[in-house]
Amino acid sequence: MKRIMIDYTKCDGCKNCTAACMQAHRERPGTVYDLDLTDPSNESRNHIAADGKGGYLPIICRHCDSPECAMSCMSGALSKDSSTGIVSYDEKKCGSCFMCVMNCPYGVLKPDTLTRAKVIKCDFCMETGGEPNCVKNCPKKAIWVEEVQA
Repeated sequence: MKRIMIDYTKCDGCKNCTAACMQAHRERPGTVYDLDLTDPSNESRNHIAADGKGGYLPIICRHCDSPECAMSCMSGALSKDSSTGIVSYDEKKCGSCFMCVMNCPYGVLKPDTLTRAKVIKCDFCMETGGEPNCVKNCPKKAIWVEEVQA
């Protein structure tokens, strides 16, 4: 199973991972150069927080072994694929209770800004295949994908 791993000490807060995520999930085709960073429909599934000590914390879904988000989801909208390890979200099943948001130990999941009726969550860029955009675009290699044993 694959996991996104993070080395906080390498992160310089450039936010390339955030812009890459927005680019990967934008509704209208285009390049990162014409990406509207203020358009809530291009909302990122990760973010960078200041650690209060002059450093940065990449807040990115880990697709946990025992995902609290999926275990607390009463509607079954969140589920973990036992073969890939990816925790996926089915918007059609979501009841907008946001128990997943409250129970994520990393503070990754959030209600969408536009409607506040669905959850914004990393999908590991499964539609594009291969490595997630955030990982591919981290110049410091502070985030990477690693194969782990279940």
